[in-house]
Amino acid sequence: MRTTSNPVFRNLPKQEGGGYATFGSAAAGAGQMTQQFGPQAQEYGSADPWARPESGRAMTIDDVVTKTGITLGVLSLAAVISYVLTDQNTALATPFVVGGGLIGLVLVLVATFGRKMDNPAIVLSYAAAEGVFLGALSFMFANVEFGGAGGATLITQAVLGTFGVFAGMLVVYKTGAIRVTPRFTRMLVGAMIGVLVLMLGNLVAGFFTPGGFGLRDGGTLAIIFSLVCIVIAAFSFLLDFDAADQMIRAGAPEKAAWGVAFGLTVTLVWLYVEILRLLSYFQND
Repeated sequence: MRTTSNPVFRNLPKQEGGGYATFGSAAAGAGQMTQQFGPQAQEYGSADPWARPESGRAMTIDDVVTKTGITLGVLSLAAVISYVLTDQNTALATPFVVGGGLIGLVLVLVATFGRKMDNPAIVLSYAAAEGVFLGALSFMFANVEFGGAGGATLITQAVLGTFGVFAGMLVVYKTGAIRVTPRFTRMLVGAMIGVLVLMLGNLVAGFFTPGGFGLRDGGTLAIIFSLVCIVIAAFSFLLDFDAADQMIRAGAPEKAAWGVAFGLTVTLVWLYVEILRLLSYFQND
């Protein structure tokens, strides 16, 4: 049974065996859908749990594309506004980065553990908070790190790199060049846990030693660490795509597309930050 490395997708309907999504009996499916969407899953019928609900319809790929587009649109708009406001008043940079980042983290925790991943208000609020965070962070990299020299190019490269990786991994998934298997999932989740532990360790060490373990100081080790993070984030898309595919095949309700958009946005934000950081190392040279 495979799961996703993205915590937003952790409560997907489960399946037996490996390979691409295959689903069991209707009774088992009803239990899975109830676990995924809570008591409201009963609204979609008890005689045939996979039948389309009278008040709605099953999720499609078009729903995923539309909801993801709306979410990224809100994030982009908030990022532009944040960047402009920070440019006009540089004192806003730190509050925007800290505040936007913390609010985004809280919303991820609420959505994940409160099973509200399909709540559009939470999803769009997360997008707005992360937009404020990314806009101010991008300004800091472009204008604080480099005094405005080459900063705009840095941001453009980071954006293009992020969506380039996203598109590339989508092609990899659709062509089946890399299969999402239980072993692949375990290895990727293990790598993510290892990276998280190193990040926290580096943060704590930084309180006692300048630069901590050297994972973020721009040196050779920092470059290698950022490359590892980018690779892990890129492969995480495969698990996210597979999780979304399972939901579509399972006949999840239309609003579940908001959860897919949420999960993909979380990964995109992480990837953008890591690419931006990596590019900044080379700008410093």
